[in-house]
Amino acid sequence: MEFHAEFFPKSFSSKINHQQKLLLIGSCFTEQIGAKLSWHKFDTLENPNGILFNPVSIWKSLERYATGIAYTKDDLFKFNGVWGSWDHHTRFSSISTEECLKKINSSLIRGREFLIQAKWILITLGSAFVYERRDILSGPEYPQAVANCHKIPAEKFNRRLLPSEEVEKILSKMIAVIHKMNPSANIIFTISPVRHLREGFIENNRSKAALIQAVHQVVNENQVFYFPSYELVIDDLRDYRFFAEDMAHPNYAATNYVWEKFSIAVIDEPSRDLMKTIAGIMQARNHKPFNPESDQHKKFLQDNLIKIKLLRETHPYLNFEEEEHFFESGLE
Repeated sequence: MEFHAEFFPKSFSSKINHQQKLLLIGSCFTEQIGAKLSWHKFDTLENPNGILFNPVSIWKSLERYATGIAYTKDDLFKFNGVWGSWDHHTRFSSISTEECLKKINSSLIRGREFLIQAKWILITLGSAFVYERRDILSGPEYPQAVANCHKIPAEKFNRRLLPSEEVEKILSKMIAVIHKMNPSANIIFTISPVRHLREGFIENNRSKAALIQAVHQVVNENQVFYFPSYELVIDDLRDYRFFAEDMAHPNYAATNYVWEKFSIAVIDEPSRDLMKTIAGIMQARNHKPFNPESDQHKKFLQDNLIKIKLLRETHPYLNFEEEEHFFESGLE
């Protein structure tokens, strides 16, 4: 008896391999997939602006990477003694403008580098709701839309649900700015399965519906890819046991399930084989020895150093510096 309607995402016509750079932008689900890719030694950059949920903020971040215009103190605001940016997550905030700008502009430079060099750009859309500052007049370039409200009182913002037609135009702008800077980049759109229940149950479904309609319209009209993260969790797994305690975020099992489907559909077979060897080294890195001074453990460390050496000879683009240092320090 089948207890869920499993489906298998369509295999991509072009696939990811370890020699390619990947830029990942969007919701917190982006970082979960990004962590899996990074753990398997893909060359990735996740969310140079921090977590971004709405299409407007994602597009504005890509535009800024393209122009490379540095942020200044005039771009910041101060609230409760902390400086922050309306375009960035709170992890960039600081009690000093210098530290805040240092973190922001360093990440901007890195984001620009990856926008130009990345073979793959994965964009995860979280919500069609935008929060707009009420102290700024509306305009065609969304100057009032914020990436993060920074725990500032809700009455300072206007919440607006973008209709699918507006989302579609923004997604088209994303594609245009990416291909202007990097014509050969492959773009993957996906919709986060994270449920934005603080918006309300009905509102969350309206938001996801607007994103789904817009994304598929854009995919149909452009040579870009779609990966069904949302559908795998909501329609395939379709069970609260695959959500965390907040009933909004997919749990570890659900994330692994999506990752397995992603690997098969999006990553090429030689890289998947290589991932198995890499996983063995990474698991060894996390191994907790019963007796660190034993000859058996020393041999274990030496064996993994040999594995790294062999991988480096055949795949010089893989970075095992941290793991190599860890195994070597255990032998000292």
